[in-house]
Amino acid sequence: MTIHSEPIEIQVDGQTIAGTIVSPGAKVPGILFVHGWGGSQQRDLARAKQITGLGCVCMTFDLRGHEKTQSQRLSVTREQNLADLIAAYDRLVSHPAVDTSAIALIGSSYGGYLAALLTALRPIKWLALRVPALYWDDEWSLPKQALDRQRLGDYRQRQLGPGDNRALGACAEFAGDVLLVESEQDNYVPHSTLMSYRSAFVSAHSLTHRILDGADHALSTDRSQKAYSSILGAWISEMVIGARLDRYPHHSPWYS
Repeated sequence: MTIHSEPIEIQVDGQTIAGTIVSPGAKVPGILFVHGWGGSQQRDLARAKQITGLGCVCMTFDLRGHEKTQSQRLSVTREQNLADLIAAYDRLVSHPAVDTSAIALIGSSYGGYLAALLTALRPIKWLALRVPALYWDDEWSLPKQALDRQRLGDYRQRQLGPGDNRALGACAEFAGDVLLVESEQDNYVPHSTLMSYRSAFVSAHSLTHRILDGADHALSTDRSQKAYSSILGAWISEMVIGARLDRYPHHSPWYS
């Protein structure tokens, strides 16, 4: 591990005493997980702990309307949940060990939609979207639970472009690396929605699209869960960890 040593002066009782602050020479990437509608941070925790072991600061959280704030489920809006995500991002980048120029965002379903929106509001270098949902731009302040599900189903079957949807518009401006993960047997986010997202990333530095064979939307089997964890872990290792090693080519910034 690279060590940074900084001499300092400490003021005490009108005098100055000498000191030294010793810290890691390089900050580490920050990774923020965003769960889907009806989910929670619990499913992300195992993956977060595994990725943290690679040398990152990971953060999970519960959107309003979930877990301890379940009572708000019928009233919470997309606008409020995006505010939750912004607050979580700002909390992560305030951590002293986090390199604010190296933030990865991992969103699933509704969380993927919110993650796409966040890229237009905060600096993101890596974006992983698992079965990202799509919602029309209008009724933004309507409770999310009140959106017409039949209309949503029809909307997601359409081929949409950046000019048709705010989230896709944000994707078109995103210049980082992207991972898209699709479930083959998804009854909520169809292939057409994934293709709308894929087509929108016209400015991305790289785009990786993977399909989980036989998987449903929720990844309800152990096989699907493991397959997703494997894909995500490999992508994080290549993109995030690899970028850090490129920056410090003669050593790992975390381990001696």
